Amino acid sequence: MNKRITYVLGTMSLGLALVLAGCGADADANKQDAASSTNQTASVPATSGENTAPATTEPQEKVELTISAAASLTDAMKEIRTNFEQSNPNISLSFNFGASGALQQQIEQGAPADIFVSASAKNMKALVDENLIESSDQKNLLQNSLVAIVPADGISAVTSEKDLTNDGIKTVAIGIPESVPAGTYAKEALTNAKLWDQLEKKLVQGKDVRQVLQYVETGNADAGFVYKTDALTSKQVKIAFEVDKSSYTPANYPLGIIEGTKHRSEAEQFYAYLQTPEVLDIFAKYGFSIPK
Repeated sequence: MNKRITYVLGTMSLGLALVLAGCGADADANKQDAASSTNQTASVPATSGENTAPATTEPQEKVELTISAAASLTDAMKEIRTNFEQSNPNISLSFNFGASGALQQQIEQGAPADIFVSASAKNMKALVDENLIESSDQKNLLQNSLVAIVPADGISAVTSEKDLTNDGIKTVAIGIPESVPAGTYAKEALTNAKLWDQLEKKLVQGKDVRQVLQYVETGNADAGFVYKTDALTSKQVKIAFEVDKSSYTPANYPLGIIEGTKHRSEAEQFYAYLQTPEVLDIFAKYGFSIPK
């Protein structure tokens, strides 16, 4: 019996010793793991304020500016748009070309626009008077000249306003005087020459100066009044004569920022760009003159 008890006690002592030995080994292993972890952490240099999240760059939002511009600016503005958008990829330009009077009315009625370039100071002044453009946000940008054109292959000799009364000239195209500045200037010049009443029955009116140009190009008019800049864009017409500048109001082109623009910063950027020497050279290339 004593032998049996002694055997059991011995077995229990051996098991207890083995358990204690295992715990010690685990503790040593844990100490080694902790030390290893500490060493690894210490080996990585800490960066103050480091954000472990991946860095992202938000693309800049693209802004579209709407430019309401006189139809006679079409060709020059298309070239200017290409250059501007290449240098300012976050801004795109959308053009609304037309008669200055019609564009004025659109702006008055709330049509979206950020910049207005008129072919008449009268239309710009109307918007300034209505507080749709601040006086400090507009200035005279360009000047144009009025010419009479005939088809390039035409045989009728036209060298003055008086020649338009000849029987060989059946139709004379002009812009609608009430809304197209070139038409207003043409009526003014013909009135001063005392020929308006005599020629009125021959007149064909176009919605803008580009339509007048088209009438003469296609032979639907024997002659027409357009800006010099428009005449220079077409090989299908030729300039018959340049209208005396003293016979009509100067054809100035004022530029203005619409007061209600939602893109003030970008509008001011394009407004300033149109006045740079680089852009004024482009306008000059298309036949515009720069006011002194």
